[in-house]
Amino acid sequence: MNISIIGTGYVGLVTGVCLADLGNSVICADNDPEKIKQLKNLRMPIYEPGLEDLVRNNAKEKRLRFTANIKDAVESSEIIFIAVGTPSLENGEADLTGVENVAKIIARNMNGYKLIVEKSTVPVETGFWLTHTIKVNLPKSRRERLTFDVASNPEFLREGQAIRDFMNPDRIVIGVESQRAKKLLLELYKPLRAQIVITDIKSAELIKHASNSFLATKISFINAIAQICERVGADVTKVADGMGLDKRIGRAFLDAGVGYGGSCFPKDLDAFITIARKIGYDFELLKAVREINQAQKRHLIKKIKDVLWLLKDKHIAILGLSFKPNTDDLRNAPALEIILQLQKEGAKVKAFDPQSMDKASRILNDVKFCKDVYHAAKGSDCLVITTEWNEFKEIDFLRLKKIMAQPIIVDARNIYEPQELKKLGFHYIGIGRANGK
Repeated sequence: MNISIIGTGYVGLVTGVCLADLGNSVICADNDPEKIKQLKNLRMPIYEPGLEDLVRNNAKEKRLRFTANIKDAVESSEIIFIAVGTPSLENGEADLTGVENVAKIIARNMNGYKLIVEKSTVPVETGFWLTHTIKVNLPKSRRERLTFDVASNPEFLREGQAIRDFMNPDRIVIGVESQRAKKLLLELYKPLRAQIVITDIKSAELIKHASNSFLATKISFINAIAQICERVGADVTKVADGMGLDKRIGRAFLDAGVGYGGSCFPKDLDAFITIARKIGYDFELLKAVREINQAQKRHLIKKIKDVLWLLKDKHIAILGLSFKPNTDDLRNAPALEIILQLQKEGAKVKAFDPQSMDKASRILNDVKFCKDVYHAAKGSDCLVITTEWNEFKEIDFLRLKKIMAQPIIVDARNIYEPQELKKLGFHYIGIGRANGK
């Protein structure tokens, strides 16, 4: 099939590359010429395992190309995915300016039937407004003979596992209102042999927001349980294990820590709360989820202060900057907020992350970025784990103890066994663990 992806951000780029790898002819378009130049030179704007190889292979096979000419992408394709950013406005609403602008460009450059697919995360009823925007922007001379459909096909890609998630999805959600659109999307996704949920557009739009909000709720729930565990001397990891064995609950997303971050959960939660408010429902549950998430960062700062007393002039090493492992994405990364608060209280911060230090250096001031774990730990009064990169699980702790000013580890992701570190002479502080008060 001939496909165009408008927007080469995280979702657009991964979607385009994977669809090309399934044998389609894909054009990835973006209005950022510098990004397109970078992609044409096979340099990735993001870190995602396996992405560079897929881009290189499919570009070589002529199934994938990049352009800053959105008009060309529209004219050359039958299926057009809109994958532009929908950032949060100050009032919590999703900014749909990019979506509207793309809809106008599509309308003005249609040269035959087009299936326009929402891939960006958008509020319910966006499909209606997309249809309306395209209709009013179609040139009058072509309105009678040009036809199109709008569909919703939300993405469920996890950063760090996005290619695997696309190729082996739990489900594919398709919101359509015509048989033609349904047939095209079923044909497109046929090679994946996945369970497909076919519904109306509004339901598909809601599935995305409801899914992310529920996962965020699980994270905040277990973080609330962690607070109780600390107060009574229980271990939240054991509580989560016991809960997770119940098939109705499941173990995923029950890892207590410093809270969720990234580009999706915070933005989608805000948007869903706002969507609900606009239609007359006060989504108090999600407001509590959001507040618990913010409280976890404050709780971590308190833990560090409790063990160091005063933060002024203390040397603190932060391991992990990205909001999760296997990505360089710093959007809403808890580590950034924690670093800023530590600096506000006078601490001297060093940091190491396997992938995101270049990006972090453009955001953070007065942070010493180190080449590895040990350079970050040397002379530090406290080591704080804020991202659960695998390499942090393989630290030489005997070496670490020798070079730290104080052998204190604050494990904000619960990746270590407390008793093992205590035996080695460390003061270990976890989240929701009996020794993590």
